[in-house]
Amino acid sequence: MRLSMVGTGYVGLVTGVCLSNTGNQVHCLDIDAAKVAKLRQGKSPIYEPGLDDLMEHNITAGRLHFTTDAWEAHRDADMIFICVGTPSDERGHTDLKYIHSAADTIADALTRLGPAQKPKVIVVKSTVPVGTTLMVKQRIRDRVGPDIPFQVANNPEFLKEGAAIDDFNKPDRVVCGVEHDWVGEAMKELYDPFVRNGHPIYVLDILSSEMVKYASNNFLATKISFINEMANLCEAYGADIAKVREGMCADKRIGNQFLYPGLGYGGSCFPKDTLACIMMGETKGVPTQLSKAVHEVNQRQRERFFDKLLAHFNAKQGAGGLAGKTIAFWGIAFKPKTDDIREAPAVTLMRKALGYGAKVVAFDPVANDNARHELGSAVTIVDDMYACAKDADALVISTDWDDFKSPDFDKLGQTMKHRVILDGRNLYRPAQMKERGFAYHSVGRASVKPA
Repeated sequence: MRLSMVGTGYVGLVTGVCLSNTGNQVHCLDIDAAKVAKLRQGKSPIYEPGLDDLMEHNITAGRLHFTTDAWEAHRDADMIFICVGTPSDERGHTDLKYIHSAADTIADALTRLGPAQKPKVIVVKSTVPVGTTLMVKQRIRDRVGPDIPFQVANNPEFLKEGAAIDDFNKPDRVVCGVEHDWVGEAMKELYDPFVRNGHPIYVLDILSSEMVKYASNNFLATKISFINEMANLCEAYGADIAKVREGMCADKRIGNQFLYPGLGYGGSCFPKDTLACIMMGETKGVPTQLSKAVHEVNQRQRERFFDKLLAHFNAKQGAGGLAGKTIAFWGIAFKPKTDDIREAPAVTLMRKALGYGAKVVAFDPVANDNARHELGSAVTIVDDMYACAKDADALVISTDWDDFKSPDFDKLGQTMKHRVILDGRNLYRPAQMKERGFAYHSVGRASVKPA
């Protein structure tokens, strides 16, 4: 098939590259000329394992193209995928301006082609509030008039940052929302190469397809907030969340996915999609008490963890409480294998430490550049994990990168001013840390002092 992707962000780029890899001709459209020039050289603007190699392979094969020209991208496309950003505010209101702009640009291309064209399928792949795909249909129809043929579809993405290539190539399921059977068959044809593992392609109505993405992410967020709430109870009663989790997850009805205690969820999906469910409920007068609780527990989890830092130093609440202290952070990205720092717990904690008067030093294996751009000179970003900990009064582990799982503890202890670790990802065993002379605070387990 001939395809075009509107937007070369995380979703659009991964989708375009993976679809080109099965033989489709793909044009990826973006308004940023500098970004397009970089993409044409096979250089991805995002960190995603395996993406650069796959880009280079398909560019060389002549199947993957990047352009700023909407007419070039859409003219011959059988399907046009809208993969633009859908940012939201702190209450969950989704800004659809990029969706509107994409729809208008597509409508202009359809108008230029005229009524004799083969009907193109406009696929909304961005995560959008329920009803948006049909709104796109009406917006395009209002712009092109009654005679120009086209169809719309919805096709939510389920890509985990850091594992997006595998997720796309070996999906648990593919979900499509359509209005006509022939569009569903076209979507099946497109995705057949990716489901030879026997996993299903679900062809639904458009509204249900849009809701699947929100329901999925909201449920996964619920699991994370649930295990963190259990971890807090474990701390209060002296239980060990690691042992509780092991016993609980042995129940096959529960499983073990997304049930790891820590600093809560972050990134671009779970926070935004949970808030969007809350906002959709408010719009229709439907109470979403569970979703609200999930969000509140997640936000409080960072506050609780920061309180452990204050308690260790007997610091006063408010500005100046950590004055004279240097707090080091291992990990800035919201999860490993990505450079995404959106809604990252580390960023929240670093800003709080700065507000309390501390000096903050941080290191991340791949997210340093994004952190420098986001945080400016307020945080000292270094390119070595041990240099980060030099003369630190405490080390906060906020991302569970493999780099941090088996450090040289002797070197670390000699580097730090005080042997204090606050482990937001439970990477180490408390007894191990006590023997090595560290004060150690984790999540859902008792804190320990040096032996």
